[in-house]
Amino acid sequence: MDKKINDWKDIADSYYDKAVSLAILFLLFAFIVSPKIEVKPYEVQLKDIEAIDIPPEIKERIKPPEEAVKPVVEIVIDEELEGDDDEDIEIISTIEKTTLDPYEEITENIIGKTSKFVIYEDAPFPIKKTLPKYPDFAKQAGIQGEVWVEVEVFADGSVGAIEIKKSLMAGPGGLDEAAIKAVRQWEFSPAKSGGKAVACWVTFPVIFNLEK
Repeated sequence: MDKKINDWKDIADSYYDKAVSLAILFLLFAFIVSPKIEVKPYEVQLKDIEAIDIPPEIKERIKPPEEAVKPVVEIVIDEELEGDDDEDIEIISTIEKTTLDPYEEITENIIGKTSKFVIYEDAPFPIKKTLPKYPDFAKQAGIQGEVWVEVEVFADGSVGAIEIKKSLMAGPGGLDEAAIKAVRQWEFSPAKSGGKAVACWVTFPVIFNLEK
């Protein structure tokens, strides 16, 4: 017995008419059920504003706004004050007198001109020293220790720039400033390279000790 073979094109053609009919039914249903949408064009409305001049006769009838009257407050000063009342006021002194001198010269921050990489055989050493003045505030606070300074020593033994390498008490009237003022008055035997005096930098501590 021979089997009947159906072509897939025949099967597709049989469903084509049904699919088209069903699509048309869906479109009609959607058109009937969906609400009607009306699009109205936007109309631009122009309005004319006319400026009206007020005649002088009407302007005179218009009253200006009245100024508000400011209240007058009377201040009464009682001049009958007894002088004995000042004795009952207790005067409390909470600020002590300062020891800072307003005319004291502020230490200048001089910029060194000598290179810090100068090679020498004989290091500089001080031949004249000035002891630093211990600030009163540091004494009362019990502050002591070492201020490390880096000093520029010229070829003639004089002092140039001074830099603080390790601070102990910075600011005006502090231990750092006292060390700089003292070292600035020192005199050195300059460094020597090949028997010739040269400028260089040297670092050393300035000691502040309350026991001395």
